Amino acid sequence: MSRILVVDDEPQILRALRINLAARGYEVAVAADGGSALREAADRRPDLIVLDLGLPDMDGVDVIHGVRGWSSVPIIVLSGRSGNQDKIDALDAGADDYVTKPFGVDELLARVRAVTRRTGSRESEPARVSIGEHVIDLAEKTVSGDVRLTPTEWHILELLVRNPGKLISQRQLLREVWGTQYVKETHYLRQYMAQLRRKLEKDPAHPVHLITEPGMGYRFTS
Repeated sequence: MSRILVVDDEPQILRALRINLAARGYEVAVAADGGSALREAADRRPDLIVLDLGLPDMDGVDVIHGVRGWSSVPIIVLSGRSGNQDKIDALDAGADDYVTKPFGVDELLARVRAVTRRTGSRESEPARVSIGEHVIDLAEKTVSGDVRLTPTEWHILELLVRNPGKLISQRQLLREVWGTQYVKETHYLRQYMAQLRRKLEKDPAHPVHLITEPGMGYRFTS
């Protein structure tokens, strides 16, 4: 049974999520503010945190920073803030995904399952990943079908496929591939993602594996 900590200052949302998650076999703890969330996270060591950003005592991004100081537990942000900058700030702080209010419970549960699967498979990370007709061999750093990738293309692809379903922010990709001085050079990513899609996607104009989240980042779906 996975332990989930739900953090939100709206009682009706806490109640609805506690009921829906418990009905699906999850052990659920709740917190209504950031201070309580940090204490619950330290005491209960949840397997996943669902976190609102608009908390009464501190910003949810500060909660993410606090948790990330000692834990890599997956965090799904659940917030009424729809602006891209809020999403980018949360992702850069270490959130794994972002769901905007109002939300469908089925969508949130699907994100929870995806994150849970990803976390559960980290210890036995697959050596091979399929993208359409191609097989990516992460150990050998090769792509089937005689596809040749540049070192930069491979670095971007590897970051995405090692985190299936996770939204990777533009800043994180730029920082990890090119360095901190390039975090605003988003045109680099557009160029290289276009190249990867031409090499790997069946229809590069309508990608189904290397997905753009406009203004935020990219996501790999198998």
